[in-house]
Amino acid sequence: MTETIEAIINWLARPSIYVTVATVLSFVMFFNRVFWTKRAGLVGLLLVIVFFAFSLRNDNFRGIVTYPDNVPIISMLIIVFFFTWLSMFQAYRNDARIQAGGRPVEADETHDKVFTWPDLVYPEFIAAILCTAILVVWALGLPAPLEEPANPNVTPNPSKAPWYFLGLQEMLVYYDPWLAGVVFPGFIIIGLMAIPYVDLNPKGNGYYTFAERKFAVSFFLYGFIVLWCALIILGTILRGPNWNFFGPYEQWDVHKLEALVNVNLSEFFWVKALNQGLPANWLLRELPGIVLVVAYLLILPKLLAQTIMKKMYEQLGAARFYLVAFLLICTVALPIKMYLRWLFNLKYIVAIPEFFFNI
Repeated sequence: MTETIEAIINWLARPSIYVTVATVLSFVMFFNRVFWTKRAGLVGLLLVIVFFAFSLRNDNFRGIVTYPDNVPIISMLIIVFFFTWLSMFQAYRNDARIQAGGRPVEADETHDKVFTWPDLVYPEFIAAILCTAILVVWALGLPAPLEEPANPNVTPNPSKAPWYFLGLQEMLVYYDPWLAGVVFPGFIIIGLMAIPYVDLNPKGNGYYTFAERKFAVSFFLYGFIVLWCALIILGTILRGPNWNFFGPYEQWDVHKLEALVNVNLSEFFWVKALNQGLPANWLLRELPGIVLVVAYLLILPKLLAQTIMKKMYEQLGAARFYLVAFLLICTVALPIKMYLRWLFNLKYIVAIPEFFFNI
């Protein structure tokens, strides 16, 4: 029975299924807040506890989650789960009050002025002492996994980045370094800086809400939970030697080989679809991919402005809307590229090695 359950969980941990389940659960959390905040949140936390209690019986899983480097990552993810639930609970409570004609809870709270000392400095001092004590106990009970000095002749397998870069390291599997390490992080920074100038919605300022800011909250939480936290879990638990995928109960075998033949879109189009050789001219060869990328970046925003996002287009205006749409489709491009690799072994949509340019 135990082996059957472990086999099912290993199957669910396949990246295409794992990311799909995470995406579905995130949208259930967004649009079924009553169930999530009152029942599903507690049930989900209970299931996580049961899952960990059951999984610790497995030597491989126990070795991964109790590794000193991974303990703070697992703790952080549990904290993220709790505070996401708490914020959605407070948002649902405020939405219900506003719908009934009332005011948010935060608007009814009194904000008396207090002195910096002792009302502010004293609690901060106590908090600093408690944090220091926790860190000392943690350091004594869970020593840092210091290794031998770096040796250029010996490369760790798997060689993983720090936990906060595991999302970027996963992106490097699907994109060239200039995209995954420079362009997309740059778009993230630009997008965060542009928020005060793009977002014209005055609601939700100073209080929790979802009904008044559905797109903003959903977009942010999807990017943070699914495309960041979920990728951290994937890189921490599911990526093993040779950067292969392993189930949480699967033994990390350094000899495991993935029989994958990654092909470019040009090969799908010219070789497999038209049954002919690749054109010698790089522009003709990559023309299908170039047309697809241009249509995705230029035509899709226009279609969104005229269909499902027409109301947002009217509210923001052309300049602001197209900036938001561009950041949105760049965000969605990551899971699209991931699914194309997992399901069809598609490597690059546009591959021009003559100029070191690949998408």
